[in-house]
Amino acid sequence: MGILWHAHPGSPYVFGLAGVDHDLDFPEPMPVVGISRSARGYCIVSVLETMKTYSSEDGLTEEALVTKLRTCRYHHLFLHASLRHNSSGTCRWGEYGEGGLLWGECRARHFEWFEGDPVTELLLKVRELYGFDSEVTFRNVTVPSESRPHPLHLGTATQIGAIPTEGIPCLLRVLLPLNCTGLPVLYMRDLLLNPPAYEIASIIQVTCKLMGNITSSIPEFTCVSSAKLVKLLELREANHIEFCRIKNVLDEILHMYKNSELNEILKSLMDPTWVATGLKIEFETLVSECDWASGRICEMISLDCESDQKLSSYSAIPSEFFEDMESLWKGRVKRVHIEEEFAEVGRAASALSSAVAEDFLPIISRIKATTAPLGGPKGEILYAREHEAVWFKGRRFAPSVWAGTPGEEQIKQLKPAVDSKGRKVGEEWFTTIKVEDALRRYHGASEKAKARVLELLRGLSAELQTKINILVFASMLLVIAKALFSHVSEGRRRKWVFPTLVSFDKSKDINLLDGDNGMKLVGLVPYWLDAAEGNAVHNTVDMQSLILLTGPNGGGKSSLLRSICASALLGICGFMVPAESAIIPHFDSVMLHMKSYDSPADGKSSFQVEMSEIRSLLDGASSKSLVLIDEICRGTETAKGTCIAGSIVETLDKIGCLGIISTHLHGIFDLPLDTKNIVYKSMGTEHVNGQTKPTWRLRDGICRESLAFQTAKREGISERIIQRAEDLYHSAYAEQASPERQFCTSDPSREPISESLRDNSESAIKTENLVNKDVETAISMICKKKLVEIYKKKNILEPTVLQCVPIGAREQPPPSTIGVSCVYVMLRPDKRLYVGVSDDLEGRVRSHRSKEGMQNASFLCFVVQGKSLACQLETLLINQLPRKGFHLSNVADGKHRNFGTTNISIETATVH
Repeated sequence: MGILWHAHPGSPYVFGLAGVDHDLDFPEPMPVVGISRSARGYCIVSVLETMKTYSSEDGLTEEALVTKLRTCRYHHLFLHASLRHNSSGTCRWGEYGEGGLLWGECRARHFEWFEGDPVTELLLKVRELYGFDSEVTFRNVTVPSESRPHPLHLGTATQIGAIPTEGIPCLLRVLLPLNCTGLPVLYMRDLLLNPPAYEIASIIQVTCKLMGNITSSIPEFTCVSSAKLVKLLELREANHIEFCRIKNVLDEILHMYKNSELNEILKSLMDPTWVATGLKIEFETLVSECDWASGRICEMISLDCESDQKLSSYSAIPSEFFEDMESLWKGRVKRVHIEEEFAEVGRAASALSSAVAEDFLPIISRIKATTAPLGGPKGEILYAREHEAVWFKGRRFAPSVWAGTPGEEQIKQLKPAVDSKGRKVGEEWFTTIKVEDALRRYHGASEKAKARVLELLRGLSAELQTKINILVFASMLLVIAKALFSHVSEGRRRKWVFPTLVSFDKSKDINLLDGDNGMKLVGLVPYWLDAAEGNAVHNTVDMQSLILLTGPNGGGKSSLLRSICASALLGICGFMVPAESAIIPHFDSVMLHMKSYDSPADGKSSFQVEMSEIRSLLDGASSKSLVLIDEICRGTETAKGTCIAGSIVETLDKIGCLGIISTHLHGIFDLPLDTKNIVYKSMGTEHVNGQTKPTWRLRDGICRESLAFQTAKREGISERIIQRAEDLYHSAYAEQASPERQFCTSDPSREPISESLRDNSESAIKTENLVNKDVETAISMICKKKLVEIYKKKNILEPTVLQCVPIGAREQPPPSTIGVSCVYVMLRPDKRLYVGVSDDLEGRVRSHRSKEGMQNASFLCFVVQGKSLACQLETLLINQLPRKGFHLSNVADGKHRNFGTTNISIETATVH
């Protein structure tokens, strides 16, 4: 049966490779891809004509499908008719809603439409494309994927560098040492993009742990492309170099089998190799077949250590001639199989040497014996590589007078050398009939030997082709082994750890936060920083529900989300993670959405792109998912963006997934959200040399400060612009907030402020008294609630009542505040509050009132024993008063010690 083979970038031209002595750089095969849509989602069918295999994966999201298209160079693309209709009910595919991302990916490429059953029809298309007849069969390598996590979304894959992306730290680059390239890297990438089922991930982790404890030496792990193996053996074009490489693969499998430590690793790699190849092979079958194939190659192929096939060598003939002629077949198969041909070439080489010696050497001797000035006779025996001949090359060597001297007879026998077409080669090239006859005999013997060697090599290809599944399985197993050994080596160098991988308990309600299904990362560092060098900030993330994350610009929110996403993905793949310890559930999907940019080619704004990505994210989220969203709804106006963000938070809270949503939309905390399990976290800062700097550490609580002005200044924006921005900010903030909004509270436990506060006809004194009373009530509620909790823990039955002391506009603090720690709240004329602490309250009041516009500021204060407790209550009030409806002029304590923290531990102390 003749097969018409097509050469293309994924399946290069290999005809004649068996007869050469060099290797072929064989790329990964390029499949024919078909995309369709079903009730479960998108489906992709991939057919590899080189491997004669196909696979089908259903239930994909649009994002995951586009990720697969981005990471696979396909030869032909077919789109099923089921894609013509989108969610808008029209045939204008991709214009509205779902399908837009896929349409944008496909419309810039050449594709064809097809109908019918996707698998059946695509296989027919492949047969037509490559000229295969019906007898050519394709093997289904689809591995059941019901329990596998969803493939990575495009945004997630690019934002953590699973798909190398400019400006994004590349996860692949830190998983393996820099000297590990090629097939192991591709395996790691494919596993990250398509995480394995829990059972396989657990096996990979166990295997990696075994690898980390190996005390014996390990093989080199020869990596051979499965596609290259299949094509070369099927076309009978494998040369001796490839057979030696195949034998190395087989021998390394056998070496692992015979070593007690490596034997366990070999066994544990069987299932991951099954997932990667779609081939289910028994362990003993693998070993026995590898042993047979290795032995068969050993019987036929001349190995590097054998030296019984030396090239012919004669002093009269240039050595390059024999090197070129005999290296094409000598040293490829064992001499015992070509003994007759070997002997005939030897005899022909000897005859050629004799002919050259008899016909050319006397002439050479004559020329050397002649002493003549410049311009005398020249002559030498040379190898004419282009013509594969050994000829005499000379000039002015014929005697002017023939006197029967030595060499004259040989000169008379010379004739002009001609090429294969009978054309004269040149004026200086000569040969003889005897030499030409000897050359023809030698070339004939060499061609016969070469043909016999090729026959034996092709026969061995035919034999091994019957074991192609074993060879493919063995080669893939070694690729996986090298990838995992390299990963363990690099992980240990970076001081990464193996996480505790937890399977979701199906017998329990996932929404019950009992800790069994939470994720905890202790000492987490960004994956792109080398913890071994000590230059990374460590964070602890204990995630039992959805977290709402706030923090200043440059505070590390995006880095934290990217690090958590990468760690979770590495964990569910069975790999090491950049932490000191970790507990990671085996999520059914890991999704990360970060900042979106507009897509002019698709006619979409950045907010449209963001909504499209979040829609895909929400569609794929379940109670077993990890969802990470950075700076949600940043691309639209604040008010409506805040409400959309709040609704998305509610939706994810109801789904019950784990995740983090970071935001600068602080208005979200004022929305009446219907949530049950939201936890508030923030990124901390510290005050160093008069500058507020991020600590990049995760802390409890809410942070309402963005440090936008500081960030802009740090990036080179002029002081004049920053100062004007601050003035505009304070002006707009004061103007947009009416008095009742400044000091009212949405807390239902409080009575509404008296209507007299809203009556502009009332006196300023009465208004001030009402405001003081309202603030005092809020202070008492906030501090008393916290202090009661502490006293209960310390078994103190009667906690002291907290008593606020008002200080009027032209009043001073009482003597009882002298020399003790006080917490105070200043009621500024612009209706905003300032919270502070001081051991010299009188001096602090005087300092505040010395500033412009603050001469009539009033205060509320209470005394606390101990500066530590005072500072902690200060931070508590800074974070809690805004949640009661009050507006503050300061959003951090005086020295930024407890910036963004609400869940603090207050020491036992007496409050007066």
